[in-house]
Amino acid sequence: MSGNLKFEVIARCHVTKARAGVLNFPKAVVETPVFMPVGTQGTLKGILTEQLKDLGYNLLLSNTYHLGHRPDSGGFQMVSLAKLMNISEEGVHFISPHTKEEMLLSPERSIEIQNSLGADIIMQLDDVVPSLTVGPRVEEAMYRSVRWLDRCIAANRRPNEQNLFPIVQGGLDPTLRIKSAQEFSEICQRNCPGYAVGGLSGGEDKNQFWRMVSISGDNLPDCKPRYLMGVGFAVDLLVCVALGMDMFDCVFPTRTARFGRALIPGGSLNLKKAKYSTDFKSIQEGCDCYTYYANERDSSKYSKTALPERRLPYVVGKFNAICRHKTLMPVKTFFDIYQPGDRKYFKSSQV
Repeated sequence: MSGNLKFEVIARCHVTKARAGVLNFPKAVVETPVFMPVGTQGTLKGILTEQLKDLGYNLLLSNTYHLGHRPDSGGFQMVSLAKLMNISEEGVHFISPHTKEEMLLSPERSIEIQNSLGADIIMQLDDVVPSLTVGPRVEEAMYRSVRWLDRCIAANRRPNEQNLFPIVQGGLDPTLRIKSAQEFSEICQRNCPGYAVGGLSGGEDKNQFWRMVSISGDNLPDCKPRYLMGVGFAVDLLVCVALGMDMFDCVFPTRTARFGRALIPGGSLNLKKAKYSTDFKSIQEGCDCYTYYANERDSSKYSKTALPERRLPYVVGKFNAICRHKTLMPVKTFFDIYQPGDRKYFKSSQV
């Protein structure tokens, strides 16, 4: 397994595990750490393509399961659509919520769909369990994910054009997390272009979550990009960058913006409240993004288009300073201004 992705680390934080890097694709260059907005069915809701380009986003995440039904690997749907599926060694048997038809998403079928889509990064099909699951099912899922990676590699018909990432599993069990990462590192003597960490950020305690992120990353090759799946809260992004993660995705920034909320220092602003219907002040003084030029403060269609643009740079804007300034000050400043109630987590996350 080779792929065409070249990853280069260009700066490292002297205090944390944070690093700044570059993902070099044949058609694009992406700086890391990077947040990938989620376009589940191939497009990002609530934001224009031109706005997305202006913000500098060169990576967009889409979902194989949904695109396979209605033109990621689809693994997360084992959690989100748990009542509509069952898992066997063969793959995942879904009942479509749209047509009620049965669908087998096997490792081979998952890769077939992703080969057809032509994504630059494709994901193995993994056996995902809710993060709070304990007992034998967690170990079963971890080892099945390892076996399914072998099948994904064998099924990949475009290994030189698309970059297949394995996904570390193991729940909240540090031993299983280490074993999963080690298994993939051994398998990936076949030269995986990058690695993902999955199965987290599902309701577990912050300290448990961050510990599993740290353990997973510590047991993956330093020379490859590390993609933490499904993480989008600003506090988690900053901490996990400090723990050595390079890539992130989540529906949180655009979904909450579509519901009429905007982040401001110290919290968020619910623009659906009646008191804002005639309030035309800027949401935040000094911000030069499109939302504030609009000078609009209601929950109209126009505002819902603008708000995601506001949320995305807010989430990612703090990243590279951590590495390039070679200090924790950007993180400390962020907590003091934006997350004062979470200051205790900053100390506990310095693993």
